[in-house]
Amino acid sequence: MPFLKATIIIPAMDETYSLKETVEIIIQETPSEYLDKIIIVLSEKRGSIECKNTASLLSETYEKVSWIFQNKPFAGGALQSGFEIACGSHIAMMSADLETDPHLIPLMIEQAIINPEKIITVSRWSKRGGFNGYNKVKLYCNFIFQKIIALLFFSGLTDITYAYRLMPAELVKNIDWKELKHPMFLETAIIPLRLGVKFVEISGKWKARTEGISQNSFMANFNYFKTAFRIRFTKKNKLLK
Repeated sequence: MPFLKATIIIPAMDETYSLKETVEIIIQETPSEYLDKIIIVLSEKRGSIECKNTASLLSETYEKVSWIFQNKPFAGGALQSGFEIACGSHIAMMSADLETDPHLIPLMIEQAIINPEKIITVSRWSKRGGFNGYNKVKLYCNFIFQKIIALLFFSGLTDITYAYRLMPAELVKNIDWKELKHPMFLETAIIPLRLGVKFVEISGKWKARTEGISQNSFMANFNYFKTAFRIRFTKKNKLLK
């Protein structure tokens, strides 16, 4: 399917000004004809009142912004909740805390117009990418993990764990997503890799959040290995609905 419009999925938990800045940059810098909807996915029980109020205000201010309560638990469940109702030809996933640079959305869309069948993914490890405020121990572990997963999936991608991608909606809706927690972010790269989908990497700089609390502990990252091996040795047809 050719690129027509993108639906942007933004899970949010306790972000306020960073969520507002993320949405406003996308609205201001993305050509309206290429933007279907920005869907903010909230947790009814765990989300902060301030975050919910921010999402509500943004939806009242901008016609292309809406919000929903997630119908599946945890971070991965929030993404899946957004995937289910997305109507654009392509679906972008990003965060609400400015760790995913919203200024890159127009560039991602440009690449999707040229490569509509491919996944456009952002790399922090490419030459023009980078990290600002990332824990040095976690950075080293992240680098090693990237190399292991790339080798396991015979991939030349430099950043497989960064959850900032623009994907064909048909692909997203046909995959049988299993992970409800943070390994879902890894799933969005390695299931398509397993299915033979091609990627286009663009450079992006990561910077540490200045508000909100990360919902992903360091030790939880080791669950990524379990997910990676499960998907690597699952038959391709079993990865689809």
